[in-house]
Amino acid sequence: MLNEFKSFLLKTNALALAIGVIIGAAVGKVVSSLVADVLMPVIGLGIPGGAWRELNWVLTTNPDGSVKSAITYGAFLGNVVDFVIIAFVVFMITKSLLKPAPAPAAPPTKKCPECLEEIPAAARKCRMCSSPA
Repeated sequence: MLNEFKSFLLKTNALALAIGVIIGAAVGKVVSSLVADVLMPVIGLGIPGGAWRELNWVLTTNPDGSVKSAITYGAFLGNVVDFVIIAFVVFMITKSLLKPAPAPAAPPTKKCPECLEEIPAAARKCRMCSSPA
């Protein structure tokens, strides 16, 4: 049973997926901390009021004047800004770590001397004009 489970993990790449999820969660925490603790205080300096995440649109109030229900658009805008920054940082990390695969080499060809059609380099006869290549 244990060998069967080990075989399952190795054949289906489940172990690699699990490791990727764990590393992804750890990177997510680091990037979230970067945004919340380093970037957002600097961004908050440039935005008037500083407490822009607490902005809301009051819908109803209690008799004592406190807010009963409100649309907290500041929190929503803060989450959108967090998402954009996190997505950009993850994009930059991914772009720096993953290099594109080189393009596959084109099969060797040559031009037919009669019709100038591309033919395989090993061809002895042109398939278009039937002349010897």
